[in-house]
Amino acid sequence: MSKAIQYVWISANPSLSKFDNRLIRCLSKKNIVARWEYYQNQDEPSSLQIALTLLTDYLKSIPNKVHLIGHGTGGLLSLLYTRKHPEKVKSLTLLGVGDRPAVDWQIHYYAMRALLPCSQRIVLAQMVQRLFGHQNQYYTRGLSEILKQDLKTSPSPHSLFRNVKIPAGGVEVPLMICGSKDDTIVDNNSLKRWYGYFKEGDILWEFSQGHHFFHYFYPQEVSRQILRFWEQFSDIQEFRNRIEEEYNNNLLPNTKTIS
Repeated sequence: MSKAIQYVWISANPSLSKFDNRLIRCLSKKNIVARWEYYQNQDEPSSLQIALTLLTDYLKSIPNKVHLIGHGTGGLLSLLYTRKHPEKVKSLTLLGVGDRPAVDWQIHYYAMRALLPCSQRIVLAQMVQRLFGHQNQYYTRGLSEILKQDLKTSPSPHSLFRNVKIPAGGVEVPLMICGSKDDTIVDNNSLKRWYGYFKEGDILWEFSQGHHFFHYFYPQEVSRQILRFWEQFSDIQEFRNRIEEEYNNNLLPNTKTIS
């Protein structure tokens, strides 16, 4: 079974994973997409290192290189793994991850809690509007509960007492960055600063709307771009490129200019 795994979605937020399902379904119409999920017990400390160790153990079981993809904290874990084990990764796709990769919705939440004399309920309601756009009272209440749960179960390293920074920078493997122009968590400037770390072939793609969970609201548009990125690394495409290269190498020495 492990030999068939080529694409792996990394999920680190069990409370928020439902917002990934639409995109994963769209991607799975063309490719089998495995899903690795990290579940943190409420009694356990928030630790990216623990999650990274478990992810490393899982990917060791897959003999071939894989395409990694993740949103938010899942994208951050994918980035950290790829920096450490580029030999295991075929490409990396990050959604909602800025050039300062540790910046997530929780760091914004704790900043608001520290600055505003408001209850947690009010701050969470404000975060709902920033993450999902305008919502009515019913949906705001439900989404606030989901965010409250994520504060307890996510390996995000931030708290009221500290903000953790992770160095900016790219990766050795092909990289695709996806975002939304109206995302206030990972804004347009945070996305465009990725250009400073890009290699030839790396891609930045922004959708016009959808806020931080743009891939939930517009899964077809997002999947179309990701599949196009993945397609260039498919076995068939690589085979065609290799044949074409061999053909050109054999042809060029015998080519004469006709005048």
